[in-house]
Amino acid sequence: MEISVGPARLVAQITGHESINGTADKYGVHATDLGIMWDDETGRTFVVFGDTYGQGWCGNGAGPSHGSDWRCNFLAIAADRDLDTGLRIASVVARDDGHARQILDRDPRRDEETVIPCAGVAIDGTHYLHYMSVRAWGTQGRWVTNYAGIAVSTDGGATWEKPERSRWINRAEHDHPFQMGAFALGADYLYLLGTPNGRWGGASLARVARDQVLDPHAYDYWTGSGWYPRDPFRAVAVMQGPVAELSVVYNVHFGQWLAVHLDEARAAIVLRTAPELTGPWSEPRVLTSGAEFPGLYGGFLHPDSANGAVIHYAMSRWEPYNVYLVRNELTRSPG
Repeated sequence: MEISVGPARLVAQITGHESINGTADKYGVHATDLGIMWDDETGRTFVVFGDTYGQGWCGNGAGPSHGSDWRCNFLAIAADRDLDTGLRIASVVARDDGHARQILDRDPRRDEETVIPCAGVAIDGTHYLHYMSVRAWGTQGRWVTNYAGIAVSTDGGATWEKPERSRWINRAEHDHPFQMGAFALGADYLYLLGTPNGRWGGASLARVARDQVLDPHAYDYWTGSGWYPRDPFRAVAVMQGPVAELSVVYNVHFGQWLAVHLDEARAAIVLRTAPELTGPWSEPRVLTSGAEFPGLYGGFLHPDSANGAVIHYAMSRWEPYNVYLVRNELTRSPG
C-alpha cells in the first residue's frame, strides 16, 4: 500500500516560555527536547523529555554549560486528547519545589555525559523506559554511548530503577546495533527497533516475551530469514540508514506500521510504512523539513496516531531548544 503525506502543520509549542503549557513558570522547564510518548493504559499519555534547563538558561541547544538547574530528563503526564489544540500537560513528576524532577540519574562511577530516554511502553501496569548512557557527544549527528538500558517503574512513573542486568553494553568499536530504541507492542511480544549510537545507522529488530522485558538474554533478533536468540550482532537492518530518534505505531486505519524518524541526510523528519515490522519498509517520505523548521529533530508519535488518517508527533528544534506538536494527514495513494 502506498501512503501519501499531506503538508505539516505546527499545532502548538509544548514546552518553554511561549508554550501553551507555560512550563517555565509552572515546572521550571525553560528549555528541553524530545517528547517521547506512550499510553499508560488508563487513557493518559506519558511524555518524557531529554536534557532540560531551568532558570539561568541562556542560549540555544543543549549542554550543562547553558544554564543552571540542568536535568538529564523529566516525565510529564498529559490527559488532553484534543490534539488539534495542542498537547496539554496536566502534571509532571516533581521535586519538592514543584518543578520537574530528573527521573533517570547519571551514574557517578562512569564517564557519562547524560542519560537520554529513547522509548517508553506500559505493559500490565508496569512502565518500561528505554534509554542511552551517553559517553561523549560528537559533531554532525555523531556520539558515543556506554550502553543502552531499560528502566522500570511499578508506581505509575513516580520512581524508576535502572537494573544493571537490563543493559546492552556498547563495544570498543562503538557499533552496537541496539543503542537507541523504539518500542512496538504486539499481542505476544514487545518488539524493539534499535539503531547504533548517533544518527547515521540503520534500524534492526528484536523481540521479547512481554514478561521478560528486563532480560537482554531473552531477546531474539531478526536475521532477515528468522529469529536468532541472544546475539544482537546477528540482526540485519530492516530499515537502511540514516535512521535516528525513531518511533513506531501500528495504524489500524491503514493496516500498516508507521515509523517516524529523523533523516539526517535529508535534514527532515520522515515517514516509512510496512505491513510487518520485519518489512519491507517503504522509502522515506518527508513529513516536515529543516527548510521549514531549521534545526529540527526527533519526530515522536503520539499514541493516538494509531487510530486514524491524521498523525501527531513531537518535533524538537535546536534553535530555540524546545518541543512542538506537529500534525500531518495521510491518504492512500491511487492504485
